[in-house]
Amino acid sequence: MRAVWTLPPVPEVFERALEGLIGVDTWLIERGLVGPLYASGVRYRWELPGTGWDHAGILQARGYGDCKDLTAWRCAELRLDGTDALPLIVQTGNHNYHALVRLPDGSTEDPSVLLGAGRGARP
Repeated sequence: MRAVWTLPPVPEVFERALEGLIGVDTWLIERGLVGPLYASGVRYRWELPGTGWDHAGILQARGYGDCKDLTAWRCAELRLDGTDALPLIVQTGNHNYHALVRLPDGSTEDPSVLLGAGRGARP
């Protein structure tokens, strides 16, 4: 089943919506249906806005995801390991946004960069 949302373009709203995807990814990890993100072979690939938000099972099957998909998977993984990771959405342009993982110490992790953004892929 595919769910489609129309969200107001507000970073805080995107972060709240990502919590749902994090919940799905948590469920998949807990059941052993997906493993660790960075060992999965999944790479970053830019997608057109509005193409959807995909869970870790889809990413693992097709081999790529965009920033929000990768961030949700990584947040789920970190939370299950005991780290209070949160999604962070930053506005990077007039109508452009980027998803990162915010760690408890205030630092960020960018799964997109770690999985190929900036190496020929559109960030």
